[in-house]
Amino acid sequence: MTALDRAISRPEPVHDFGARSPLEGLDRRSVGFADVLAQSVAAVAPSAAAMTVILLVAGVAGSATVPAVALAALIALIVARTVSQFARRMVTSGSLYTYAARGLGPAAGLATGAAILVGYAFISVFALLGGAHYFSIVLERVSPGAGGQTTTVALLVLEAAVLAVVLVRGIRFSTRIAFFVELASVAVIVVLMIVLLVQIGSFDPEALAPTDVSPSALAAGAVLALTAFVGFESAATLGVEARAPLRNIPRAIVWTVIVAGGLYVLAAYTQVAGFRALGLDLAASSTPVNTLAAANGLDAWGVLVDVGIAASFLACAIASTTALTRVLFAMGRDGVAPAWLGRAHVRYRTPIAAVAVAVPLVALTPVVFVAAGGGVWGAMETVIVISAVGYIAAYAIVCVAAPVFLRRIGELTVGAAVVALASSIALVSGLVIYLVVEASAGNPGVWIALALAVAAGAGIAWRVRHGAHSLDGIGSYDEPVASEVLGGVARDRDAGLGDA
Repeated sequence: MTALDRAISRPEPVHDFGARSPLEGLDRRSVGFADVLAQSVAAVAPSAAAMTVILLVAGVAGSATVPAVALAALIALIVARTVSQFARRMVTSGSLYTYAARGLGPAAGLATGAAILVGYAFISVFALLGGAHYFSIVLERVSPGAGGQTTTVALLVLEAAVLAVVLVRGIRFSTRIAFFVELASVAVIVVLMIVLLVQIGSFDPEALAPTDVSPSALAAGAVLALTAFVGFESAATLGVEARAPLRNIPRAIVWTVIVAGGLYVLAAYTQVAGFRALGLDLAASSTPVNTLAAANGLDAWGVLVDVGIAASFLACAIASTTALTRVLFAMGRDGVAPAWLGRAHVRYRTPIAAVAVAVPLVALTPVVFVAAGGGVWGAMETVIVISAVGYIAAYAIVCVAAPVFLRRIGELTVGAAVVALASSIALVSGLVIYLVVEASAGNPGVWIALALAVAAGAGIAWRVRHGAHSLDGIGSYDEPVASEVLGGVARDRDAGLGDA
């Protein structure tokens, strides 16, 4: 028997490992790279964003639309690189909430947790509204008069049912549904963009690099375009459930930004060049891709695009609510939220208590609003601002936390510090510009977001002052358990980690 054989058959005891992870209950190490990539890509919803956000950017940036989208992609990429500093070193379902807590302490963790919950919750509402809106357009195309308030409410209820079933059934089910839906949607959009470029003909350098760029328009457009990338980090909420998470989660985060950025630049150039070729104003169109398709004899593609956008919105709702439930689960385990939110389903290994809370809130909000006579598109414009403010605020805090965390563990480099500093400055500046632009446009979402920020700040200040002792365990993350370590000996640390 060799020394290696002896070591394997009679390993030395290794102590200080738990029998269970602090995040026990989820389906550990069950999904691969494609699944975690699908989670982030679906949360970003690039197909839907490419067809909707580009139009908003054009209204602000004008001729600088393509450079603004490219600049936003660059900002998103450096933020993704900074977030990945944590994802390469820590496995958790709390994502940015846990990262900020470990970097800057409980108060920053609570602030980031509140911000990212707002981001995930309101983007889920936005996505459900968007899906119902575009499914209604498809029905109207097939059967004129089939749309309307009743149809929209019925579609929202159907989407809510799909959302509930998918989230309860398990992470592999939800990520694969999201993966195939988003893959099909992106394929439709990319093929249509290529066909339209062929139809447009010669390359238009003025669309790609205009000579009359206004710096203020470029900045405002880039900030608006940045909202198309929010959600790229949601793969980090699957840290416990991912295989090889320290490798796959960072890859998924960065590649989501690269894939989405490439699609947005392609879509922006196609729409700007296409409308320039037609002599029309892109910002004045409500459905620019459909307009281009009809002008180039591709009207039938409009139906496919609308189906793809609707499906992309539904995938976004699934992915965003998935992330929302994982953060609530982590908060329940940390004792920040009620402990019962940390309960998991015995069979499906999903955070069932968090699902039971999140899905009704996310689903009922748009149903009640539309049933009361509210306009879908106006609601979407309001909700996206609230969500974007939550996301950008959370990103900014984590970018500040990253160098502090790296310095604490002795792994800070000049490059990482510079990227983190640039990311935080870009995000804070961008957030201010974004709020000013939207407030000037009269969007009530700005004031709702600020009110939520004030309420969250007051709640956090009270909790830190009166319940600091209860925040000692904030920021729990997944750890190897004794059964995964050769010679591992478990210690008793399982109290309170219940299943449903």
